[in-house]
Amino acid sequence: MYDALLLLSFGGPERPEDVMPFLENVTRGRGVPPERLAAVAQHYLHFGGVSPINACNRAVIAAVEAEFAARATTLPVYFGNRNWHPMVEDTVARMRDDGVRSALVFPTSAWGGYSGCRQYDEDIARARAAVGPAAPTLVKLRQYFDHPLLIDAFADAIRAARQHLPAELRDAARLVFTAHSIPVAADAAAGPPSDGGRLYSRQVTDAARLCAAATGFDDFDVVWQSRSGPPQVPWLEPDIVDHLEALSAKGIEAVVVCPVGFVSDHLEVVWDLDNEAAEKAAELGMAFARAATPGTDPRFAALIAELVAEQTSGAPPRRLGSVPGYGCTRNGDLCAPGCCEPPRRPGR
Repeated sequence: MYDALLLLSFGGPERPEDVMPFLENVTRGRGVPPERLAAVAQHYLHFGGVSPINACNRAVIAAVEAEFAARATTLPVYFGNRNWHPMVEDTVARMRDDGVRSALVFPTSAWGGYSGCRQYDEDIARARAAVGPAAPTLVKLRQYFDHPLLIDAFADAIRAARQHLPAELRDAARLVFTAHSIPVAADAAAGPPSDGGRLYSRQVTDAARLCAAATGFDDFDVVWQSRSGPPQVPWLEPDIVDHLEALSAKGIEAVVVCPVGFVSDHLEVVWDLDNEAAEKAAELGMAFARAATPGTDPRFAALIAELVAEQTSGAPPRRLGSVPGYGCTRNGDLCAPGCCEPPRRPGR
């Protein structure tokens, strides 16, 4: 029934001269101030102009290929991006030329919402339109924010991070979850209209709840990071750096930060957390430990294989959460009419 799996991701530069063209692709039409682009470019140049995301995704693909081999799943794995090479349009054209007629698509976002889900549908529709009538059928796999294997991987990463704190501070450490901030209006529109909105922030909070329960934390915080829009547009708050200051003012001496909204250590994790947040914690005299993302955990490849099996053999979905999940769509169709409407751009 299916001939291949396409891993569909965001993309990132792999040399300094790619940085500004990549950022222009990412922000086209969004009204992001030029000074913000220049500041973000410096984040990439701090790492030699190379984003870790493509390397992370290639490692995930290698792990999935090994997992498929162990399960006798005979699907080749392709790799395409929204914003930088390999571009998804080129990858889908290669799939067509290789004789692929129908493929599953794994997006490297676990979430609902415009950026987390619908934009991947748009990528699929755009790529198929670019390739033409012979483009393969593309079926996107469902949202997986509450899959047991994802929660288990994050829970073990939280336990490991906690061990890096000074022994005398571990028991009182505050657990803080982060995910990518989005405009408040985009979150309000996230999900099918019948579901009441705020699907993204609800899913993030539910995943955080599951991870905290798995690691024995009775209380936790959900905060946000990496906002990029114009300052007059409200985004989800509080920001992680501001939150660290608030915790310090309350006498908190140690934090474990879990980037639950990210599947791999790409640039927004290593810059916003390992640099900016870690530096703020040091300035405050606060012990800081960051949990690993699950992309390098073998359970992540197993999760992908399970999502594939749901479509190829009718395996029952495994879910732990109490918040709805959607996202399994065909050829870029939406989950429902009006689902996850894109945020209005300045001037529209």
